[in-house]
Amino acid sequence: MTQERLKELIKEMDSLKNPEKIKIFQRFFKTGKGEYGEGDIFLGLNVPTEKELAKKYKDLDFSDIETLLDSKIHEHRMLGTMILCNHSKTQPEKAFKFYLKNAKRMNNWDLVDCSAPQIVGKFLINKDKSILLKLSESTNLWEKRISIISTLSLIRDNQLQPTLDISKKLLGDKHDLIHKAVGWMLRELGKKDEKLLEKFLHDNYHELPRTSLRYAIERFSPEKREYYLYKIR
Repeated sequence: MTQERLKELIKEMDSLKNPEKIKIFQRFFKTGKGEYGEGDIFLGLNVPTEKELAKKYKDLDFSDIETLLDSKIHEHRMLGTMILCNHSKTQPEKAFKFYLKNAKRMNNWDLVDCSAPQIVGKFLINKDKSILLKLSESTNLWEKRISIISTLSLIRDNQLQPTLDISKKLLGDKHDLIHKAVGWMLRELGKKDEKLLEKFLHDNYHELPRTSLRYAIERFSPEKREYYLYKIR
């Protein structure tokens, strides 16, 4: 029965294809040769449409989700990810283990960002978090991004140390998507404890990528931003 539902979903998604947005998405998600999204295929579906489809087909099971995640079409993987997020509310451990098994299939920043806090971060709130350090040491870009983005849920629960630990581990990473992710999570941490953020910035200033720094200090006063950008040594 679920296979029929899966076929129905894929057919409906194909009917909603938007050629004009396909070209925009191909540029936005860096699908050119040598870029992080090289070869990704798009249907041109927007996020509100995908959310509606995820609600409509929320009954798809884990095997159907795995089929969607195996697809070369970006929106198929996004729908699979969204439905998995729904499953994580009622089957958190199963969704967590399934997610880690399929982490490399979360192969674009939007897939990671919409799922890692919900499926990984929330699950780890009252558990051992060493898996995040392990992910941060991966050679895979998306597993590394999962490691830091997952800490968003921990920050919201006032557990700030994991963000500092993962950020420290990722300081030497060369990829811009990791620099942005680290800066974003540091900024979120700063909303909870600005002094803790400033201490991290001072302690790691010379190793912190410029992009990470700019993201981290976005909420500072103009004077304090200028200090960190131009005056601190």
